Amino acid sequence: MPQRLIITIDGPAGTGKSTVARALAHSLGLEFLDTGAMYRAAAAIALDQHVDPSDHRCFVQAVEREDLHFDFDTDPPTLMCSGRSIVHRLRDPDVTRIVSSIASVSELRREMVRKQRQIGIAHPRLVTEGRDQGSVVFPDADVKFFLFASPRVRAIRRAEQLAREGRPAELDRLEQDIIARDQSDSSRTDGPLTCPADAYRLDTSEMAFAQVVDTLEAHARRHLLEREAQRHPSPRVSYPPIPGALPRG
Repeated sequence: MPQRLIITIDGPAGTGKSTVARALAHSLGLEFLDTGAMYRAAAAIALDQHVDPSDHRCFVQAVEREDLHFDFDTDPPTLMCSGRSIVHRLRDPDVTRIVSSIASVSELRREMVRKQRQIGIAHPRLVTEGRDQGSVVFPDADVKFFLFASPRVRAIRRAEQLAREGRPAELDRLEQDIIARDQSDSSRTDGPLTCPADAYRLDTSEMAFAQVVDTLEAHARRHLLEREAQRHPSPRVSYPPIPGALPRG
């Protein structure tokens, strides 16, 4: 594996990017970055501090004061807010309801992109997932993936996750929310959800989790081997002529 290796995994909500990215990072011996958690933390800050996100300057200043950063000594890395873990807050319903609108704030996205690029410099062997990792944050990433699945499948997955947490949900409502989130994420001005032209696309609708991870790992290793072969082609070997052989032609 090269010293610098950035792998991006983008895609809409509910495609399993975070769990897949973490597993892929483990398989390849890389670190893991969950950028969606950063926007969820910003949403939690707005809610808990009663900051109006429409006041962009005040909102971004509030986020900056909290010194959001990851503790990479834990597995997975723990997102810290003012020196304390904020992981327990990230999946709460009130955070989920506003995170898409929070992520559309241009000033916040610029700050998050800056932070994520700094992380990429400090941790150059990284699997990072989000909405704009391969298209905006790391356009020169070594390997890019884009995961997608039908809204219904993603709604079923979300319902199963909520059920495991003891939080029942209406499947049709979840599907409607996912479709609305896709529209919001795809149509925002800064860092919209888009598939990079050079990304490997994978429909996970009918795939088990292990299949997705195995497929991405195989593609990543094959891509890296092919790139290495192009950089260091094997020398051509000249063999002495075979005695008595007829000349070609």
